[in-house]
Amino acid sequence: MVEDLGGETWLRFRFIAPQIAKGPGAIAYDRAAPDMEHLCAVVALPYMTEHALAGQVIVVSLADRPVEFGAADPEATQYFEAFRAQDDTCIWEGL
Repeated sequence: MVEDLGGETWLRFRFIAPQIAKGPGAIAYDRAAPDMEHLCAVVALPYMTEHALAGQVIVVSLADRPVEFGAADPEATQYFEAFRAQDDTCIWEGL
């Protein structure tokens, strides 16, 4: 998904990760964060190149189930991370 937010182009890459669902054995955010950086590097950056997309912010999200964009689902577990592309690398934004 491509969005214009405050004069910046944000590219959103959304993934389903049932393993982050609440409960015993759930993958916590600190364990999922490196996976989001990996998805940025191996999915988002090549996709941007392939489709000639430019964006200032790349957002990678994981959800334990499909959630409509912008909709609230208090039962869903969702993790988000923002990056900037620099020299073919994803740089964590820490937003």
